[in-house]
Amino acid sequence: MTRLIRTTFAPAPEMLSLRDIVNQMMENAVVSPSQWLGSLHGTNVDAPALDVLENENGYVVKAALPGWKPENVDVSIENGVVTLKGEVKDNEAAPQEGNRYHFREIRHNAFQRVLSLPTEIQSDKATAEFENGVLTLSVPKAEVVKPKTVKIAVK
Repeated sequence: MTRLIRTTFAPAPEMLSLRDIVNQMMENAVVSPSQWLGSLHGTNVDAPALDVLENENGYVVKAALPGWKPENVDVSIENGVVTLKGEVKDNEAAPQEGNRYHFREIRHNAFQRVLSLPTEIQSDKATAEFENGVLTLSVPKAEVVKPKTVKIAVK
């Protein structure tokens, strides 16, 4: 008697199906188009994530810069445009003699992020702090932009 044994193809877990690959491409295109269009918008893929908060006195810009040192980051403000630049030189382009990399994923490169603020600001009174990998930039609004309250006297 002959037995028929049916086996199913089980690719390695690392392999993705065509459907998974297309889904991943579509998700990246819709969710984060900056990966492809980053350089057109004054940013790149390695640029830090930003939070921009506005209050009645001005703006607070927070940039996530884990692993960066303050001396490797430049902040400039000109005509209401905030520019964050950072660059780290890789001092160890090749491993020391007798060593070799198995993985090399830590990047040593540069970024630039440009942000235009919507109202007039006082760039000469801006302050910056760098703590725990977060750059916090405080930029006050110009006096002409701040809201004013006028009391009305009743007769």
